Amino acid sequence: MALKKTSSELQISAGISETAPGVFSQLEVDLSLSPLDNEVFVVTAIDLDLQAPDAIAATNTDFTAYVSTTSQTATVGIDNSNCLTASRKDIRAGGFVDGGVAFDQQGLTVPTGDTGMIGIIATNNFFLGCQGNNNLVAKRANVRVYGYRARADAATYAALVQSEVLSA
Repeated sequence: MALKKTSSELQISAGISETAPGVFSQLEVDLSLSPLDNEVFVVTAIDLDLQAPDAIAATNTDFTAYVSTTSQTATVGIDNSNCLTASRKDIRAGGFVDGGVAFDQQGLTVPTGDTGMIGIIATNNFFLGCQGNNNLVAKRANVRVYGYRARADAATYAALVQSEVLSA
């Protein structure tokens, strides 16, 4: 792939809260890339931080968030080719009279060390989405995306944009 690094390492942070408990919410994060210059953003790491779900006696609760290169209509996981990372926190309380037991499930989000490249964002934005289940209070997810700007040759840029847009 013909990519030329045009910036130093960058960190882009964003956060989103559900509009109401259990309601799918999504935030578009603008990268201000220049399509005229075939500019892309090479993602090297992602740190996704989720608020814990509510601990409610005898009730399973969870909270899920993701980072995707394309807009989604519901939460997605890493089985979606446009999903760069996803994370889920669960509290399984079925049969317990107290708050239950907590579990974390997380995709690749390692912000330390040399992770190489975990994805390329070819369009001008990425999306942070979240949704909880059975919580009493709306939950929040925060993300920090690490990476750098790069310029692609025309053929590579066209292929990256087409692949990202058509797989939405």
